[in-house]
Amino acid sequence: MSPVAADPARRADRAAWGAVGRLLLVRLDNLGDLLMTTPAMAAVRAGLPDAHIALLASAAGAAAREHLCGIDEVIPFNAPWVKSAPDAAPEAVGLAERELIDRLAAARFDAAIIFTVCTQSALPAALLCRLAGIPRRLAHSRENPYALLSDWVPEPDVIQTGMRHEVERQLDLVASVGFEAASRRLQWRNPPDAARRLRTRLRAHGMGHDPAYFVVHPGATAASRRYPPERFGQAAALIARTSGLAAVFTGGPQEMELVEQARAAMGAPSLSLAGELPLGELAALIDGARLLVANNTGPVHMAAALGTPVVTLYALTNPQHTPWGVAARVLSHDVPCRNCLRSVCPQGHHACLARIEPPQVAQAAIELMDECRAAGRDLRADQWPVAGAAARARPV
Repeated sequence: MSPVAADPARRADRAAWGAVGRLLLVRLDNLGDLLMTTPAMAAVRAGLPDAHIALLASAAGAAAREHLCGIDEVIPFNAPWVKSAPDAAPEAVGLAERELIDRLAAARFDAAIIFTVCTQSALPAALLCRLAGIPRRLAHSRENPYALLSDWVPEPDVIQTGMRHEVERQLDLVASVGFEAASRRLQWRNPPDAARRLRTRLRAHGMGHDPAYFVVHPGATAASRRYPPERFGQAAALIARTSGLAAVFTGGPQEMELVEQARAAMGAPSLSLAGELPLGELAALIDGARLLVANNTGPVHMAAALGTPVVTLYALTNPQHTPWGVAARVLSHDVPCRNCLRSVCPQGHHACLARIEPPQVAQAAIELMDECRAAGRDLRADQWPVAGAAARARPV
C-alpha cells in the first residue's frame, strides 16, 4: 500500500471530499491544457454525481463551455499570473480580482481543486480561494503552502524526457482525495447542430456530401512551436497527392497569414476555413477528417478527444503534452536544448522542428492512415490504448 493510501489523515480527507456539495475547479490556462484535464474532471463528476461543479477558466477555456461534460457553470477569469492572460492595467486587474473573490464567496463553495502545469504555482489561485472562504483547497505545490492549501500534494515533476504526461498529472491529483477515473480518455461534447452547420459551410465552399479530407493546422500560440508554414504546405501537397484526400486548412483569425503561406507553398487546390469556424464547427471538421496534421496546439487534443488520428510536429520545448490515447505520430528532431520551455527559440535555429523534412511528414501521415485502415478502424482511434505512448515518437 502506498504511503498516501495508508495515511489516516488522508483517508479522513477523502471522506470529507466525498461529501462536497459545491465544488470549484480551477484551470486558468489554454484550451489544450483544459482538454488534458477533462479525464480528471470526469473522475470528480463520477465521484460527486449530485454536486454543483463550477469551472473557473480563462477566456479561452470558457469559450468551450458547451463542449465540457459534467460542468454546471463556467466563470471566466483571465488571471494575471498566467502567461496567456492579456495585458491589463494593474487597477483593472485588481478590480477583477476583488469582484471575483466576492462572486466566489457568494457562491459558498465547499472545496476547490486547482489544476496547473508543473511550472506554474497554484498559490495565487489558492490565496484567491482562501479569501473567498472556500474551506478545502487541493493542488500540487513545490513550496510548502502552509494554510493556503488544506490538501497539499507535493510537486514531484521536473521538466525532463519521460516525465508524467499532463493527463496523468491531473488524474493523480484528484485520485489523492479519492476520485478515481473510470475512463482516461479526453472528453469533448459537440452538439448535433455543429455538424449540420459545418456541412452547410463545406457545401458553400464546393465540397459535396460526405467529403474525404484531412485537416492541416499550421498555427500555435508560441512561435517556438510552429513548424514553418511553407513546409506544412509542401507536406500537405504530398499527402493529398498520395492519398487522394482534399486538404482543409484551419486556424484562428490571427493565423490566416500562416495558412495562406502554407497554401501557397502547397501549389495545389486546397480549402481554407481559417478565421471562419467557431469551436463546435472546428470540432466537427476534425471529427470528420481522416487525419489531422498540426503543431503541438489545442486542436491536437481536440482530435485526441474525438478519436481522429494525428501527426504532430512536436517542438521539444515541453515533453508533457503529446497526443493522448489516440493513434498518432509525434515528429521532432532531437536537440541538446530540448525542454527549454521557451516561447521563442533561444538558439535561433529552431532545429527541433526545422530539420524535419516535408517528405518525412507525408510518410508518417500515409503510414498512420494505412495502419489504422489495416486495423479495421476506418482511420478512427476509439479503441487505441489510452496512454501517451500511443503517440509514437519518431525523431528525424
